[in-house]
Amino acid sequence: MFDQLFYSASWSDIEQKIQSVNERDIQRAIAHAGHGTPDDFLALISPLAAEHLPALAEASRKLTRKRFGNTIQMYIPMYLSNECQNICTYCGFRYDNQLPRVRLSDEQIISEAEHIKAMGFDHVLLVTGEANKTVGIDYLEHAVNIIRPFFQNISIEVQPLESEEYVRLIQAGVYSVLVYQETYHEANYKHYHPKGKKSNFSYRLQTPDRLGKSGIHKIGLGVLLGLENWRVDSYFTALHQHYLQKVYWKTRYSISFPRLRPAIGMESPKYELSNRDLV
Repeated sequence: MFDQLFYSASWSDIEQKIQSVNERDIQRAIAHAGHGTPDDFLALISPLAAEHLPALAEASRKLTRKRFGNTIQMYIPMYLSNECQNICTYCGFRYDNQLPRVRLSDEQIISEAEHIKAMGFDHVLLVTGEANKTVGIDYLEHAVNIIRPFFQNISIEVQPLESEEYVRLIQAGVYSVLVYQETYHEANYKHYHPKGKKSNFSYRLQTPDRLGKSGIHKIGLGVLLGLENWRVDSYFTALHQHYLQKVYWKTRYSISFPRLRPAIGMESPKYELSNRDLV
């Protein structure tokens, strides 16, 4: 399990290592582009690496063209429900937020699927809040079965599930699952997720392992950039992906970069992430 590797690394030590990166570390990491280690990635997200942005962009461009050519694959989110049993300080779906709650009926799911298909999309991401009682495995499996005839590729971004539940969704037609740790800073994680099942840091951390054991085709990882030091969170994301790729080598992986932005009524980002930093 990844948590064994995770607890062998100290947040403060990684933070210090990032600040201690030198020119030689960066040049080595650039030379290893495409087959680097987590330590190489650490060098590339250091403050010093910002001076090498053109070289990093060129290396990224070459790798992207080699792997994907000039193709960009588009997908569209489809919200099945905004019901949620968690309280997350940064999210409008939070349980204590007074807003109308919706869970799509069969007819509404079909209507949404038809509209999305008419727009030309063949890849869809099903999104819900985290509400096991009302939007649990039975509802999710049923929804996937309804929309499967409409799309070539179905992904989901829902609450963490058990391995056997993921197997049911795979059999129904799910191709990939996105699960974001939000932050790997365990001590502060509880501050952002004070109530609900999502407050269980370890259970969420172990979710990609449960996914790997289920035989899912693709796992998507990510953190909410801005909650904590984005450089350290990004390093732990890379470390997590590196571990998963070695253990569940038949599975494919993707990384997302959601960025926390200021919003009325929501907690302001603790760490600002500029457009240049995001690049």
